[in-house]
Amino acid sequence: MVDILHRIGVETPTPEKVYDALTTVDGLAGWWTDDTTGSGDVGGILQFRFLPGGFDMEVVELRPSERVVWRVVDGPEEWIGTTVDWNLRQDGDYTIVLFTHRGWKEPVEFMHHCSTKWGSYLMSLKSLVETGAGAPSPRDVRISDWH
Repeated sequence: MVDILHRIGVETPTPEKVYDALTTVDGLAGWWTDDTTGSGDVGGILQFRFLPGGFDMEVVELRPSERVVWRVVDGPEEWIGTTVDWNLRQDGDYTIVLFTHRGWKEPVEFMHHCSTKWGSYLMSLKSLVETGAGAPSPRDVRISDWH
């Protein structure tokens, strides 16, 4: 198994704003994709749609202001069964976000693409929390025909 790993610091005095951006439909639509629906509660399904397709995530764990975990239940074959894990901790003026998209069977080219896109969306999350404006799809950085 192979994982995508990223770390960012979001300038905010507490992790609540970051947590809200990861657990509410409005928050998620503010940095990942405008076309976000569903429930961010444990056991709920979040639907994320993009120009070439989308993903359905089951919310499997929530620890307020500390951790969010999703399991991919629908989407590209490479994603199904993988988990997306967000760990938050405060470090001075920054909320540190440790991001893991774990459980890839092998590092296929699509994984390289997704790693780059996750990085760009994490910067969108940072921008949303720090400035009030993210760059969700379809206003994100396009890197190929896969978007």
